[in-house]
Amino acid sequence: MLGSVFDADDALQETLVRAWRGVDGLRDTAAARPWLYQIATNVCLTELERRKRRMLPHDFGPAADPDTPPGEPVAESTWIEPYPDESLGLPAGRAAPAASYEQHEAIELAFVAALQNLAPNQRAVLILREVLGFSAEESATMLETTVASVTSALQRARTAVRERVPERSQQANLRTLGDRRLSELVDRYVSAWERVDVDAFVALLTEDATFAMPPLRTWYTPRPVIAAWARGSALSGAWRWRAVLTRANAQPALGFYAYDEQAQTHLPFALNVLSFDGAGLVGDVTAFIVRAPDPAEADHSRYPERPLDSHSLSGAFERFGLPAVLD
Repeated sequence: MLGSVFDADDALQETLVRAWRGVDGLRDTAAARPWLYQIATNVCLTELERRKRRMLPHDFGPAADPDTPPGEPVAESTWIEPYPDESLGLPAGRAAPAASYEQHEAIELAFVAALQNLAPNQRAVLILREVLGFSAEESATMLETTVASVTSALQRARTAVRERVPERSQQANLRTLGDRRLSELVDRYVSAWERVDVDAFVALLTEDATFAMPPLRTWYTPRPVIAAWARGSALSGAWRWRAVLTRANAQPALGFYAYDEQAQTHLPFALNVLSFDGAGLVGDVTAFIVRAPDPAEADHSRYPERPLDSHSLSGAFERFGLPAVLD
């Protein structure tokens, strides 16, 4: 609902406080699940009333040309944040027989980003109906509205999300590739970056691939543009990279570390969330940078030399159990 793991923490805490205060009014334990989800949904809707929607750089503005250095950073609260899906303990499969999306599909980066473009009530209806599997009647009761209103909101939400998410989910593509093939592809991706091999990196990308780096607003597409940018920036040889495998938003992710001359070790730089197509090529890279932004700085292309940002580091490295340094 919120697109932020920090906001989700706060919403969960508020949900549990409200549930504790109202538990004496729960007469039927069989009704506990919809009762709790109603509280959580209302907490999220209240939060959404008072803040701007979150997004990815793709939604912020058009792609840049290869000679354009990464643009100035934008406030952290603008961006969607990565989710450590392992810590959420999601089971395989759907939450209920009536759900249309697998639970892992519902936290994929593209799906979460698409949700942020929906009106809050449409967002709530889509999650209640299509992810959690509640009926139209149950959803209407939770949202204190009519079945007709829920049905209408769901139709609009389905159309909007369908226009923004790929035809095949990441879960479907990852199943097609299989664990061994996926492991080989990720190893090749890491090797390309650690060897600063632009050609090897670009060979792993789809023709219409994108590369984004929140909190920097600039993003690049298609493959030739990414190649030109990488050759003059991240893979120019100015920095040495190491990477550690993890998972975010139910997708393969890599904690990238840049070598720091002063510290004489590799320090966290960005959590790269990778999206694969069914043929084994990388379609999208979203690199959540954990270095402190400086809007006044003129050259935003040298972000690996910026100091660490404690808030971003907590959200994109510490929550994922990634090491603080990498020798």
